[in-house]
Amino acid sequence: MAQRGEPANERVQDEVRDERRDAARDGVKGEARDGARDEQVEVYRTLDLALRVGEVVLSSGAGTADATATILAVTAAGGLRSCEVDITFTSIAISYQAGPDVAPETHVRVVRYRGQDFSRLTAVDLLVRRFARGDVTREEASRELARLVSAGPPFPRWSSVIAWGVMAGGATLLLGGGWLITLVAFVTATVIELSNRWFSRQRLPAFYQQVAGAFVATAVALILYALHAPVKPSLVVAAGIIMLLAGIALTGAVQDAITGYYVTAAARSLEAMLLTGGIIAGVSLGISIGIKLGLPVAIEAQTIQLANLPIMVGSGALMAVAFAYASYAPLRSLLPIAIVGALGSLAFTLMTRAEFGPAWSTAAGAFVVGLGGYSLGRRSGVPPLVVVVSGTVPLLPGLTIYKGLYELTTQGNLIGIVTLVTAVAIGIALASGVILGEYVAQPIRREARRLEDRLAGPRLVGPRRPVQRRTPRSRSSTRRKRRAAA
Repeated sequence: MAQRGEPANERVQDEVRDERRDAARDGVKGEARDGARDEQVEVYRTLDLALRVGEVVLSSGAGTADATATILAVTAAGGLRSCEVDITFTSIAISYQAGPDVAPETHVRVVRYRGQDFSRLTAVDLLVRRFARGDVTREEASRELARLVSAGPPFPRWSSVIAWGVMAGGATLLLGGGWLITLVAFVTATVIELSNRWFSRQRLPAFYQQVAGAFVATAVALILYALHAPVKPSLVVAAGIIMLLAGIALTGAVQDAITGYYVTAAARSLEAMLLTGGIIAGVSLGISIGIKLGLPVAIEAQTIQLANLPIMVGSGALMAVAFAYASYAPLRSLLPIAIVGALGSLAFTLMTRAEFGPAWSTAAGAFVVGLGGYSLGRRSGVPPLVVVVSGTVPLLPGLTIYKGLYELTTQGNLIGIVTLVTAVAIGIALASGVILGEYVAQPIRREARRLEDRLAGPRLVGPRRPVQRRTPRSRSSTRRKRRAAA
């Protein structure tokens, strides 16, 4: 009986052995599947962080090259190499391939909003730099980004409205107006901003907001002309046009065109043309109504005199600072913005006085703004885009646009078209001069050149050096290093 049981026992042992082998094999496969799943989750979280960062940067008016560099910095710091980024102005796509024998995966995020919030842009730019250095983990960066996006403005909204009024008042001073017309421009700009915010809450497209704002400014000028007020009513219209032009991302459009991103350049240019067309429609409607009523608001601008140079330079600085504050720029950036705005206005005034023409004078002022904004922005801890965009506000062609529309409406000849073409030339000179100044000011380093070879153009937002993956530092070790450095 014992001899008969031995084969049965051996079969049982073999079955047990096979079951254990199968269980071990299944366990190894399960661990492999869990490991692959965990790796996939890591890839997804890194790409999701990069997409959300890119959305904030792109919606803030940054160029496509800057947004691409920032996204690649996040993916590289997260350990994902050889990522491909495609931006079409309204969407961002990232493609990642883990290996040559692995199918690539593509993640897409739609940019659903546009805003001029420099505080959010600065905070996200700083967050990307900290993540690239390894000061924060990806989970900490993701939570902080969610907090930044959902947070409200750093300043009260009513103070931003007042800042828009101050900017319009500074524009009238820059154009040679007195204290009374400055006060009228302040009140008019405040009304325009409040109405545009109400229209935004009603989800009215930006084009119609531009039409309404330009019409309000022209209507106020008509009222002043009808009342025979001792002011220059046309300056109110010019100030309103400058205020409405300030929110248009013209620099980003020209930057994309120069750096080779023609699809996004075309989209940004079309958006700028549409918004500017809204301004033209609103002003021309007001001028037409004024002519019907016998109220032709003529152009009255002051000839540039060197005796008025301090007022013009101070007005340029005031406009730049007011626009930056209205766009929620960090307070530490206001002094560099004032310096850049004053220097740009000084260069423009001197070139105009020397009779170089409006386009070349604007290009010279914009060059100074780009040259100083790139350096001062980095030193003040904010993206140069914040300083540059604010510094170019005093150079916007508000009075030239109104002059062209007035000539075209009242005289009906080619003189008005030539003046409007001059305004377009001023806008192009403004953006291209800024970018040229940034090219001259960018640091000449080996790391920067390596990045420029891949992404043409100076960085206005994002890192200037190629990012390598680094191990996040613990907070305790970081504190110990700071104590030792102190």
